[in-house]
Amino acid sequence: MQLFWGSFILSFLGSIGSAVLTERFLHERVALIGSFVGLQKSMNTGVAFGLELGLAEPILIAVAAVAVAVMALRTARSAESQVGFGLLLGGGLANIVDRLHNGTVTDLFQIGRFPIFNVADSCITVGVSLLFAELIFQKFRARKRC
Repeated sequence: MQLFWGSFILSFLGSIGSAVLTERFLHERVALIGSFVGLQKSMNTGVAFGLELGLAEPILIAVAAVAVAVMALRTARSAESQVGFGLLLGGGLANIVDRLHNGTVTDLFQIGRFPIFNVADSCITVGVSLLFAELIFQKFRARKRC
């Protein structure tokens, strides 16, 4: 479980740190690759990529966080699943803390027309991708054994 806690702490602190730095220092868009890639502060009132869930949002987020935490503690055995769950929960908790502190989530990365996102969103996406990849590879390994 060391990989789980390590990735959880790193993703949480990195996400909170980037949100604080964005709030304090990023006051106007900074172009990195012309108009295609840049840093742009955006206060997101939605859940993911600006999606709105209304009044049920806090309850759904809390239930999802508890469910993922229970799954992680019960099933995370491989390095991939420990890191995947750690990134998922660390990024998710960072977004929850940001929302509780500001009433919104602070986003900053702008790439093309894709919705603006933050470090926590990236951690969540990489974590879920690792979990899916592990699931797929487990199925292939199981087929080879048969």
